[in-house]
Amino acid sequence: MKTLAKLPVTIVTGFLGSGKTTLLRHMLDNAQGRRIAVIVNEFGELGIDGEILKQCAIGCTEEEASGRVYELANGCLCCTVQEEFFPVMRELVARRADLDHILIETSGLALPKPLVQAFQWPEIRSACTVDAVITVVDSPAVAAGTFAAFPDQVDAQRKLDPNLDHESPLHELFADQLASADLVILNKADLISPEDLARVRLEVAEELPPAVKVIEASSGRVPLDVLIGLGAGSEEHIDSRHSHHDHHHGDADGAGHDDHDHDAFDSISIELPQADESLLLDALTQLVVEHGILRIKGFAAVPNKPMRLLIQGVGTRFDKHFDRAWRAEESRATHLVLIGQQLDATLIEAQLRAALSV
Repeated sequence: MKTLAKLPVTIVTGFLGSGKTTLLRHMLDNAQGRRIAVIVNEFGELGIDGEILKQCAIGCTEEEASGRVYELANGCLCCTVQEEFFPVMRELVARRADLDHILIETSGLALPKPLVQAFQWPEIRSACTVDAVITVVDSPAVAAGTFAAFPDQVDAQRKLDPNLDHESPLHELFADQLASADLVILNKADLISPEDLARVRLEVAEELPPAVKVIEASSGRVPLDVLIGLGAGSEEHIDSRHSHHDHHHGDADGAGHDDHDHDAFDSISIELPQADESLLLDALTQLVVEHGILRIKGFAAVPNKPMRLLIQGVGTRFDKHFDRAWRAEESRATHLVLIGQQLDATLIEAQLRAALSV
């Protein structure tokens, strides 16, 4: 019986708004026939990220794609290894003859080191290897000294995590995401001057071993051959990578995670009829300002438009595009997920409906 080669796994990490999902979408759109499984780790009960990724061309039918997108509902993947991640990996290991690669997108606050250490477990180690940990950096935010596009919101998330040192500067969490990296992408490089980009490169390099490559990108557009096939075998050397939070996560067997939860985060799902695009975006922006909403994701039905409008918001910055035509059997409705802390679902939905007059 032929022995199967280890299944390569790419882990993508980075702060909220750095462009991780955009990078994954680019990778899937350019898969060139590779059979890729995706584990999406995102806050919220409804997996909008998963829905986005299912629209990508991954070299299989849509029905098959639905079986290859795995979503872990808990916000911190490094703390769901025993509960959710391990069963998913076991299933993928059983199917590895049908797969060429696995992509994992961590949440914006996940520390990658404990996740990489999970690949030292015998049942995973015998079948999979971490091809690379890719850390996506928001270059304009680092140039501004904030490290994240919305540092107050990232810091608010961090303060809800009992396993993190709440008094340390945000730079330490940024450094920890870099500490596990095998490849660093300076994303949004087109949005800052060459001089600022050079400063960002130097600052990032201070946190990295000399062998780690640093590349520049705009909207996550990097050739796939640069992103996969690195063969880093990260699980073999991750223990030697220093992290500011090593003492918080214990060893690779998941110890020390019992008290970790994200119950303070609220996820609100709102369904609306068709809505004018500009009115909807203005209303959502106002809600973000008033209620401190962290993320908004979803789809909108716009009157007289045959295409579905995909909306992704981080703070008051929204990206939108028409992703596909509405199907005949689908109800033309607007479906949004709003994520934040201490959100009043009834009040927010009422305000949104009033702004849209629906």
